[in-house]
Amino acid sequence: MAVTPLTGTVLRMRDIRKSFLGVPVLHGVDLDLRAGEVHALMGENGAGKSTLMKILAGVYQADGGTIELAGESVAFAHPLQAQQAGVSTVFQEFNLLPERTVAENVFLGREPRRRGLVDAEKMNADTEALLTDLGLDWLTPRRRVRTLSVAGQQIVEIVKALSYDARIISMDEPTAALADEEVELLYGLVRTLRERGVAILYVSHRLKEIFDLSDRVTILKDGALVDTVATAQITPDELVRKMVGRPITSFFPDKLPGTEVGEVRLRIRGGGNDQLDGIDLDVRGGEITALAGLQGSGRTEIAHALFGVARFTRGTVELDGKPVRLRSARQAVKAGLALVTEDRKAEGLVLNQSVAANARLVLDAVLPGQAGRGAKRIPGILSSLELVSRGPDQEVRFLSGGNQQKVVLAKWLATDPAVIVLDEPTRGIDVGAKQKVYTLMRELCERGVAILMISSELQEVIGMADRVVVLRDGRIAGELPSGSDEESVMAVATGQVETA
Repeated sequence: MAVTPLTGTVLRMRDIRKSFLGVPVLHGVDLDLRAGEVHALMGENGAGKSTLMKILAGVYQADGGTIELAGESVAFAHPLQAQQAGVSTVFQEFNLLPERTVAENVFLGREPRRRGLVDAEKMNADTEALLTDLGLDWLTPRRRVRTLSVAGQQIVEIVKALSYDARIISMDEPTAALADEEVELLYGLVRTLRERGVAILYVSHRLKEIFDLSDRVTILKDGALVDTVATAQITPDELVRKMVGRPITSFFPDKLPGTEVGEVRLRIRGGGNDQLDGIDLDVRGGEITALAGLQGSGRTEIAHALFGVARFTRGTVELDGKPVRLRSARQAVKAGLALVTEDRKAEGLVLNQSVAANARLVLDAVLPGQAGRGAKRIPGILSSLELVSRGPDQEVRFLSGGNQQKVVLAKWLATDPAVIVLDEPTRGIDVGAKQKVYTLMRELCERGVAILMISSELQEVIGMADRVVVLRDGRIAGELPSGSDEESVMAVATGQVETA
């Protein structure tokens, strides 16, 4: 079942055009993929990346242009045709059955048969051959998918793609939901595939991944091709400038004039539970306090404790100088807290409901007495966030990731909170949408709101935080001032330096 390596150009897309309802979204895009390369596809939300990927996958059909696979002209009318031709796509939303085994998912719908019955022995053997070929000895064919981590499920999707003898694999934001240690697992698999001659089209908003993994990068803007360049020949600043027309340094706006650090709005003293211990933390109005640290250090656990998910069992919490006991998310919201969760799709939105309904979720569920007044602010909030949608009745599942995040923010801003906890606020959104979030954070500080930001992106932490509180093993390991560099943060996070 090993993939037979190819050489040279395996895919050539020329002058690809596509319109929806008469609105052009791709304007004659060219793309080449070579065997054994990781080719990054970058651009802001709405640049045309997903549309181009779906044309390659057979989900959409192009309105114009040509596609050649290994020198032969092709036109995929259905995803199955693309798969059978050796082109597989791993989308952000997995297409797996959690109660079935790895092997059953890999060969779903095309199980090998013997005398009319599923040949489970052959199916398991073929899956094991694929896993062994990729060096995935820790993953067994008979393991239930529901027992796997997100990274493990991601790998099952990739193994399923290879079972079609894929020569090209497209990956859409493959690390968006992965923990830091899981990202390394995916990195290793991507490099293994490259060594075997598989061409990988890699879509990610994380610049570090692009420069860690890719050989070349193609940049789209507003549905048009901007450039294709060797990754080694471009800097992060140059890449961002080509994507959005301005350098990355401009993405972290300065404090607004008149912003002042005020009184403590959130105070935790001796906070602890099964995962946290001795947490002493102050967050002041007009200030952005960042929580940094490695995965599992306790950053998100603090947010969960404040919202009663895994509440503090010892210590005290004060909001605006008044002691509070936060045993549930409802109590936290009523006390003036807001939580923008890390996983907007699973925890922040009702995907099959409208923009308007999602923006009112917290008001209607927790603060019905304020719902009328708060709802009047929602159109202005969405406008200030520059939400791109067809209107308030559009279902949020049809919005881009960046615009979905704006709806989540609007939902909480409508409650007029005193303290906002932002857990990975820019995960999975493009650099342009990130800047909108950063600008909003500065505006909230100017209004006296206290912000507690949790982020795995050290560049974001350094660029936005007034203070950086570093956690390690469920305790505060140290605090660093604004202007500290990434190396200093990591030194505290890994225990090389003690500042607490």
